[in-house]
Amino acid sequence: MNIHTHWSMREPASTLLGVIGAFLFPSDRRGSLGSQTWLRQGEGRGSQPRPKVSEMLLQKKRWESMAKGLVLGALFTSFLLLLYSYAVPPLHTGLASTRTSEGAAPCSPAPSEPEPVTSANGSAQGCQPRRDIVFMKTHKTASSTLLNILFRFGQKHGLKFAFPNGRNDFDYPAFFARSLVQDYRPGACFNIICNHMRFHYDEVRGLVPPNATFITVLRDPARLFESSFHYFGSVVPFTWKLSGQDKLAEFLQDPDRYYDPHGYNAHYLRNLLFFDLGYDSDLDPSSPQVQEHILEVERRFHLVLLQEYFDESLVLLKDLLCWELEDVLYFKLNARRASAVPRLSGELYRRATAWNELDARLYRHFNASFWRKVEAFGRERMAREVAALRRANERMRRICIDGGDAVDATAIQDAAMQPWQPLGAKSIMGYNLKKSIGRRHAQLCRRMLTPEIQYLTDLGVNLWVTKLWKVIRDFLQW
Repeated sequence: MNIHTHWSMREPASTLLGVIGAFLFPSDRRGSLGSQTWLRQGEGRGSQPRPKVSEMLLQKKRWESMAKGLVLGALFTSFLLLLYSYAVPPLHTGLASTRTSEGAAPCSPAPSEPEPVTSANGSAQGCQPRRDIVFMKTHKTASSTLLNILFRFGQKHGLKFAFPNGRNDFDYPAFFARSLVQDYRPGACFNIICNHMRFHYDEVRGLVPPNATFITVLRDPARLFESSFHYFGSVVPFTWKLSGQDKLAEFLQDPDRYYDPHGYNAHYLRNLLFFDLGYDSDLDPSSPQVQEHILEVERRFHLVLLQEYFDESLVLLKDLLCWELEDVLYFKLNARRASAVPRLSGELYRRATAWNELDARLYRHFNASFWRKVEAFGRERMAREVAALRRANERMRRICIDGGDAVDATAIQDAAMQPWQPLGAKSIMGYNLKKSIGRRHAQLCRRMLTPEIQYLTDLGVNLWVTKLWKVIRDFLQW
């Protein structure tokens, strides 16, 4: 999960400018209405209209108030931009911070395509755990849960992460660039890249060793669209024209009526998987480029996981990376409460799939390849390992979670366990950690339950933009 509003530094500044204006101008309007009331009252008593000099003074005061608001907003915006420019390194490769990252070593020349990875095939002998991983974190696909798994593995083994600088994503929705990495220097090499980005293969490839394993995760496009619509809809301005109670159903009745491909945050509401992977999400579905892009994803990624078959995906991942069962234990993170998850009806599901045709083609392709991998792994073996993973997860649930289940945000007692919420709602659930946990499991439990933002802070990531935005949201009660 990234800041799931994904507003850049420019947007909080613009928002505050509007708030400042809204704060000042209503007082001007009240002054204007007050003067009109005074005139009406005066006229009712037979008084003479106010002299023109008084009207001119009132007008002057209004203009002065407006000018002060504009100046104050401009100064505040300039201050934020200046602060941003000092805190974030330049966005030009080679001009970024020259500080040497501890443990970072120059990467070997990157191949044009990743090297093949041979899975462990269930054998612990002749297999070393793989520690160089690129996780292309897609939106609303259980990717926050996978992120937690990678955080824990990297922290356990002292690996070097390529983290964003200033925020919890790599300047999304802009394309990824190496210079966005905290403590980046030319030639630096990292073990794990896993935060939200808009994928740029060449830029990512140059930060990891040639034998790095590339993975990503997909989700049924209709379900993903539904989740994205409810999570991000409030920050996509063209949805504000929707007037009905069921805005998603209204939108799907005639998407072209509302959708603006150039609108702010429009990418969240059409072919989001294609967009995250770095491609044009508004391509004509009949274009040959669509299939070319899908095959390119297949060449570049060693494993494409499926959200709907998450446990089976983790078993394949564990086998591919030669990890232990403990390395892939998980609790579901960044999940919406059931009441906030309306299910698409048959007709709306069909419409949502058609609206996201590029993603649908991508998903169908990798759904088929996923089950070919399962067949190669062995169906019976897969069933045994999925059962073992679920038993281990259930055991950890009993050990770690107070009450045994996720709770609403308002019921989370520890602020360190409070997940980031979408604008205007507290629909994301979290957990309460048990008060008494044995020494053997205390650290693992806390790490498994820690939300993304807090975990990034624990790992030493500079999140000043994210934290400033949280302060602004809390102040405005968004």
